[in-house]
Amino acid sequence: METNGTNHHSRENRPSTGSNNANRGQSTKEEVFVNQAQMTWREVRRQWAGDQSQKSRRIAREPIMSWTTTYEDLLCSTERFQQPIPLAEMVDFLVDTWHEEGLYD
Repeated sequence: METNGTNHHSRENRPSTGSNNANRGQSTKEEVFVNQAQMTWREVRRQWAGDQSQKSRRIAREPIMSWTTTYEDLLCSTERFQQPIPLAEMVDFLVDTWHEEGLYD
């Protein structure tokens, strides 16, 4: 087997460790990453949603539908409600009704 005198593991193609250490000593400042997209997103969200600390808390109010209202009362009536019924209140009413009738598990 013939060799041409080259060593595949020679240090010719590798950077010397001494120069790396010298470069490390020169760069004492570390760059801090600032996520500009996140900052912009937070600012836009704050403008859209408003400052939550300044908003007054929602005051609990009496339900619009009577506690005695039945599902049949709603279906048989052609009269409009005196005021709009909040979605959460209507969902609660329907879930309670379905539970009573065994339609919702």
